[in-house]
Amino acid sequence: MTNHSPYHYLDLGNTGEDLVAHWLKSQGWIILDRRWRCRWGEIDIVALYVEEGHGGQGGQGGDLSSLSPPPPLSSSLPICLSPTLAFVEVKTRSPKNWDAGGRNAIASSKQVKLWRTAQMFLVAHPDKADYPCRFDVAIVSYQEISTQLSGDKFKEKNLVSSYVAGYKLTLQEYITAAFDAVQ
Repeated sequence: MTNHSPYHYLDLGNTGEDLVAHWLKSQGWIILDRRWRCRWGEIDIVALYVEEGHGGQGGQGGDLSSLSPPPPLSSSLPICLSPTLAFVEVKTRSPKNWDAGGRNAIASSKQVKLWRTAQMFLVAHPDKADYPCRFDVAIVSYQEISTQLSGDKFKEKNLVSSYVAGYKLTLQEYITAAFDAVQ
């Protein structure tokens, strides 16, 4: 096992966020901000989807309390019927980790923190305040690449993969509307 610097895991987290941001762009999303911070916390990715013909305006009032019930837990495509603002939390984990790939790390306390941070984002960007908003979660796994194996020996079901600095990162799941706004 290699002894990594204390910054090693942060770099993998940032690389996981990069993978998700590139995937969102490929799905037609506009990345408005990355690692947006305020006193309440940080939002990994703030993305906007504007369906052609909507011209960037619309929605039915965009405060965070107007979220509709979440769809099924997993979706291969972030589907939107009108301009939508997504606050995306990215969880990058190694295989067989303690928190189910990051899913268990989105506890109610983390949801409150994300909700408050999203509110501050909307205060700082009033031009986005009328968009419907949702909270998405992206689950990314990473695995050190063995130098003894050439190519992928196994077919995986995933959305997208990337190879960076001796690691394979895989966007395994994108959960649209993972949780409702906290009241």
